[in-house]
Amino acid sequence: MTTTPSPTSPAPSQALSGVRLAFIGGGNMAGALLGGLMAAGGRPADVMVVDPNADVRARLQQQWGVRVLAAPDPALAEAALVVWAVKPQTFRDAALAAAPYVSAALQISVAAGIRCAAMQAWLGTARIVRTMPNTPALVGRGMTALYALPAVGADDRARAQALIAGTGRWLWVEDEAALDAVTALSGSGPAYVFYVLEAMRDAGVALGLPPAVALELALATFDGAAYLAAHSGEPPQVLRERVTSKGGTTAAALAVLHERGVRDAFVAAIAAAHHRARELGEQFGADTVGPA
Repeated sequence: MTTTPSPTSPAPSQALSGVRLAFIGGGNMAGALLGGLMAAGGRPADVMVVDPNADVRARLQQQWGVRVLAAPDPALAEAALVVWAVKPQTFRDAALAAAPYVSAALQISVAAGIRCAAMQAWLGTARIVRTMPNTPALVGRGMTALYALPAVGADDRARAQALIAGTGRWLWVEDEAALDAVTALSGSGPAYVFYVLEAMRDAGVALGLPPAVALELALATFDGAAYLAAHSGEPPQVLRERVTSKGGTTAAALAVLHERGVRDAFVAAIAAAHHRARELGEQFGADTVGPA
């Protein structure tokens, strides 16, 4: 289902060296990608951003020194790589407006739910990489899955990887439909973590801890446990069993979670997110250039 990063892949600065990029949309995810790009040695002169919001344009220009545009124009034809960072409901109109200038470029989408067939119809090219990032990308700790159409060659893949690498970890999936599952698991996943953090904080407060102390304990516990799970080489169930002594405090807590059906609730919640991701793909990603 997935491919792993090649140890011989070009470094970000090499793969994108001298490549002109255009961002369609200048929101948070575009900002995260720009930050990673600049940290890897990108040049502001090689980047332009299209966003109708004057405040967004001013912020990006001041922060990164990139060229900004209020709407698509012939200058976009300079770009060899176009990043689509617009809301799903506005993607179609934005794509049709930009298509006359960008169809020769590699297209990379970070927009949820918009399928490759729709992008291909709107943009007139099959050099498309669709990605599913998550919000920790904003602090360089994201997890992104990428899918490419067959027309995307090795050099294009290297450029896509280089762009995403600045936001954290990444992997390729070989089936576009898998991106709906990725959306449900890691795309929406930070919200599940925040939800549990809220519950742990509130439980600590109920037991008499100050809110700040309870939250610090919960945050450090999540961070440490995730690091241990990633680096120990042991599956999660083994790690759980090792910290669960018979008749101990952890066993008492886990018994309640089991009785309340927490595991089943998580499975059902992620299934619901998966179902909604597929619905959004049908709603916003229809592969038509006719009237909406």
